[in-house]
Amino acid sequence: MEARLNYANLSHEPIKAMYAVNGYLARCGLEHSLLELVKIRASQINGCAFCLDMHTKDARAHGETEQRIYTLTAWRETPFFSDRERAALAWTEAVTRISEGVSDAVFEQAREHFTEQELADLTWAVVLINGWNRLAISFRVPPGSYKPPVSTEAVGAGRASD
Repeated sequence: MEARLNYANLSHEPIKAMYAVNGYLARCGLEHSLLELVKIRASQINGCAFCLDMHTKDARAHGETEQRIYTLTAWRETPFFSDRERAALAWTEAVTRISEGVSDAVFEQAREHFTEQELADLTWAVVLINGWNRLAISFRVPPGSYKPPVSTEAVGAGRASD
């Protein structure tokens, strides 16, 4: 696969804004592991190979288990995820598949496990990864070359795609 163009070099201001949101989310208080699960799940739904490569590597680098990564597409059928993670994954799926609507039941499930601020931040995380997915897919960003940052503080800082 060959990239169509390097959007990051062409659209500096929007990319800076996306990095700023990403930086905020890295510091907002939501668990890093939860945010990575959200990024992986949305990327699975959208079929974004670049983001799947990136976020599975980041998740592993921060201690996520292979078992949870491999079974994320079937999270409802496994005992490997907490109730809070399940609420976040249901919210992620609903917001990612927005044309199907976001049910009151999914919203209420999320409200049981997240404060209003956390739910707003979680939604921003879903919005952001969906944006990155759309950029990477549209411009055919090739997967495979991403290497996780050595420092855990670098995760969530500016990268070519998130």
